Amino acid sequence: MKTADIRSAFLDYFRAKDHAIVPSSSLVPVNDPTLLFTNSGMVQFKNVFLGSEKLPHARVADVQRCLRAGGKHNDLDSVGYTARHHTFFEMLGNWSFGDYFKRDAIRYAWELLTGVLKLPSEKLWVTVYHTDNEAFDIWAKEIGVSAERIVRIGDNKGAPYASDNFWQMADTGPCGPCSEIFYDHGPEVAGGPPGSPDEDGDRYIEIWNLVFMQFDRAPDGTLSPLPAPCVDTGMGLERLAAVLQHVHSNYEIDLFQHLIRVASELTQTPDLADKSLRVIADHIRACSFLIVDGVLPSNEGRGYVLRRIIRRALRHGWMLGVRGDFFWKMVQPLVEEMGAAYPDLATKQALVEDALRTEERRFGETLENGMRLFEAVAAKVQKTISGADAFRLYDTYGFPIDLTADIARERGLTVDMDGFDQAMKEQQERSREGGAFEAKGQMPADLASQLAATVFLGYETLSSRASKVVGIVQGGKQVGQLAQGEKAFVILDQTPFYAQSGGQVGDTGALSNGTGRFDVSDTIKMGGVFFGHEGCWHGNQPLRTGDVMDADVAATRRQATVLNHSATHLLHAALRQVLGTHVTQKGSLVAPDRLRFDFSHFKPLAREELARIEALVNAEVRRNVEAEVRQMAYDDAITFGAMALFGEKYGDEVRVLKLGDFSTELCGGTHVGRTGDIGLFKIVSEAGVASGVRRIEAVTGDGALAYVAEEERRLNELSQLLSSTGDDVTEKLRQLLDRQKKLERELESLRAKAAGSMTGNLAQSAHEIDGIKVVAARLEGLDAKALRDGVDQLKQQLTDCVVVLAGAAEGRVSLVAGVNGKAAGRVKAGDVVAHIAGQIDGKGGGRPDMAQGGGMDKPQLPDILTGTVAWIGKQLAS
Repeated sequence: MKTADIRSAFLDYFRAKDHAIVPSSSLVPVNDPTLLFTNSGMVQFKNVFLGSEKLPHARVADVQRCLRAGGKHNDLDSVGYTARHHTFFEMLGNWSFGDYFKRDAIRYAWELLTGVLKLPSEKLWVTVYHTDNEAFDIWAKEIGVSAERIVRIGDNKGAPYASDNFWQMADTGPCGPCSEIFYDHGPEVAGGPPGSPDEDGDRYIEIWNLVFMQFDRAPDGTLSPLPAPCVDTGMGLERLAAVLQHVHSNYEIDLFQHLIRVASELTQTPDLADKSLRVIADHIRACSFLIVDGVLPSNEGRGYVLRRIIRRALRHGWMLGVRGDFFWKMVQPLVEEMGAAYPDLATKQALVEDALRTEERRFGETLENGMRLFEAVAAKVQKTISGADAFRLYDTYGFPIDLTADIARERGLTVDMDGFDQAMKEQQERSREGGAFEAKGQMPADLASQLAATVFLGYETLSSRASKVVGIVQGGKQVGQLAQGEKAFVILDQTPFYAQSGGQVGDTGALSNGTGRFDVSDTIKMGGVFFGHEGCWHGNQPLRTGDVMDADVAATRRQATVLNHSATHLLHAALRQVLGTHVTQKGSLVAPDRLRFDFSHFKPLAREELARIEALVNAEVRRNVEAEVRQMAYDDAITFGAMALFGEKYGDEVRVLKLGDFSTELCGGTHVGRTGDIGLFKIVSEAGVASGVRRIEAVTGDGALAYVAEEERRLNELSQLLSSTGDDVTEKLRQLLDRQKKLERELESLRAKAAGSMTGNLAQSAHEIDGIKVVAARLEGLDAKALRDGVDQLKQQLTDCVVVLAGAAEGRVSLVAGVNGKAAGRVKAGDVVAHIAGQIDGKGGGRPDMAQGGGMDKPQLPDILTGTVAWIGKQLAS
């Protein structure tokens, strides 16, 4: 029975039992910061079990894609070395939320395994929690399992209810006993039944776990019955397929055998049992589905785990002799195997291939250099690679520590991880010392305890007439007053000034009363909830705590900032439309003169993509839809369709900005009334700022008009220089560049002829030392390439020779040396270059047969070259 058929049979069975079939959730848990990845089937139902969410169905079944390659649940290092460990796997599950319980859950499991999938009943063993007599009796008396094949498992993890057969979500909350189902592969396979000393063998393999969630655990450990007991089951699809296909390793099932055969062809590895092929086949699943779910390679968080898995697969390809692209080519066979069950995989195939191809090419050089350096390090040790060496590989050469540890284990070596961590810590401390600075706008604790949070008026108005000074902070300390010319942070009880946050810069403007004016140069949040107005006091009397001020925001600057902020939301939506839903915001800056938007993407954007993005944004600007702002509960906002940024902290109440049907996001910033207020959106640059992160800078409104006017001025100036009209300036420039290339080729040809003539004369005047022709000469007007050509020509003409040529230009000297024929092994070209370069304040090096370098053009150069002939003679004689 094929893996795809097993998946379908499971869902069909529970559909017939009135279960709602729900799709797999993402590998990235939604709004659950406690988990790095979805690591089990119950993750998407966690809130249901906790009582904070209700589903429309009391019975549910699904096939959940899971990942265990980071955080607490991490099987990455075992993949490739065992028969059943995977990074990515599929979990078959059926769920009852207060509907059926133990009896039906057990009956369904037995009927599916023995009736539908036709597993021999005598091959199945079960376990129960040692005090769960109810489950024992159901198995023994109602299902008819022989009592000797039912194993009671007690508390085997050092505490009450700490057992392989007692499940709990956390230290407190829903929990309950389990009943596991094992398959017996027979006496020819080593291992004992569950609960025995030999249970870790391969004879008895767990295939299904039925969790009976019937208790609520209190902090003191007391168990109370839940009012509506639930059922949570999980059965590994790969394990079940191995049983049904009569193989002992998950990697022998049809799905993996297809992937392994393709990996074998791509790496030219005929042995299908090679563990590296298994690693590659496993890792392509994990990498592809992570990218499908919006994760891209990076140096932090989920992106780093993805990068680590990719690099582990590439390293195993390298072990098999692959020195070019191969891993991304595994996506197509994966789509053939799993695209029908997971349509997003097929839809996003091109995205997955592009992301993997980009990462593969980026890491290729690092891997080659890193492996060479690792071999040099490993050759010096007998047992342990020092932390210092491991850190040098990581810090200087970019070789990841996990790869170092992985390869070391294969060689029977260990890595001093404590030493590595210490070296890393020391580097971080050095970095902190080098970049230490005093936190801007530190809020004194005594002042914070006295004040209520600043009331922000800036959504409705840019001015207020009765704002009270409730605090003045200078040098991180509270002061009572400010004298003429003094700088500080002024805190008001209410303010129209927007404090820098969410990428939007703080407002500027003025606070004033009858005694003077406080010029606000920036506004920041202090202590999270207090708005600090940074600036300088100018007045004929001191500014004191308790004074009442008029607060006026610089309106033109705020308006320009508002245009750019709303445009970032349109830009984000356009990027997701054009590039894909993997695009997420990684940072932003919204200032009055420009906007900067950082986002996740794995390669530079094509000119056509940038044009489409710009066109989409401007189309929304022309639609001139109203900017709809709503305040609502966070959960309601997500239901409403608002996009939340992962890792951002949101309160119970959030502000939602909706721009037509194009963009809906959580945002606390200030925005336009209608999209048409933006006027014009113009992208000015796109570049990479980090691995997997791109940056777009753009302008809007008057800034965009000014940018277009400047571009037009430059085009007019270019047209004048080329004596053309604007219509044919491109063609005129192309003609000019073509002519330049033609002249450069002609010049190159003339230089080659001149070099040939010069080298012919040099060949005739070569010195002969012990049967070796020696040439050391200066040639005028030749660059480094022409010098190399000249050396090659002389090597061909003279056969057994040592040649060094020098060419000077603008006070610098280029040196090229070559050794050929019988001179090889007696003189090294690098030594010849180094001998001359050391005398002209230069350096150089290269291969024994060809080297180059340079230095200063000194008057002594002719004498140095003459002396070099004698020096070469000594080398030949030694």
